[in-house]
Amino acid sequence: MKKIVISTGAGMSAESGMPTYRDAGGLWENYPVMQVASHDGYLQNPALIHDFYSKMRQKLATSIKPNVAHKMLAGLENDFDVRIITQNVDDLHERAGSSNVLHLHGELMKVRSEKHPDRVYELPCDQLSDKGLVTTVNTTDPYGDHVRPHIVFFGEDVPNFTPAVELVEQADVFVVIGTSLVVYPAAALLNYVKSGTPIYYIDPKPVAVPSAVHVIAKKASEGVADLIEILKNS
Repeated sequence: MKKIVISTGAGMSAESGMPTYRDAGGLWENYPVMQVASHDGYLQNPALIHDFYSKMRQKLATSIKPNVAHKMLAGLENDFDVRIITQNVDDLHERAGSSNVLHLHGELMKVRSEKHPDRVYELPCDQLSDKGLVTTVNTTDPYGDHVRPHIVFFGEDVPNFTPAVELVEQADVFVVIGTSLVVYPAAALLNYVKSGTPIYYIDPKPVAVPSAVHVIAKKASEGVADLIEILKNS
């Protein structure tokens, strides 16, 4: 079965109403990005970080749903071996039915121990001192350790980058959806595609890419529909 590896960014979830800082002048939900999404920001004001991500979690759980593009990608699994590498921290791919999703930048609906990063908890979680979707600087895990959002902040290592590279190297078709291709290391994934592998780039405001890349200058829902037609006829 042909392996299709798909890298998704903020534009994938934008049609679902998921807040993004990509087109907001460097602001994310009215906060400077580095204040709420950087390692230094977390060290300087962990209470703000907990409050920010708690509110994002509640919004994701109550008012944001997978869009048609998420569902179409999940449907591709009927005919292809589909692997998704996402820069997004939401769970919309999973909720749409995709079964193989690798998160580069962490997961909003999870927290982890500050002392032991391998201890990860999906919210809501009865094992934590706070049982719901809201965490604070005082929230602890069963071992008494404080927890933090399971997010890869700017300035932190991206532990899933190596597994992502391995997937890209195996791709029979590589697809990029809804990303500006400027956030590293995710933007570097293009460099690991095998020579001769078809590459498709879906984005309403595509950046300059090598001529071998097939650009579909449309939003995710429209572009994925076009992609499916191409794949069916290839």
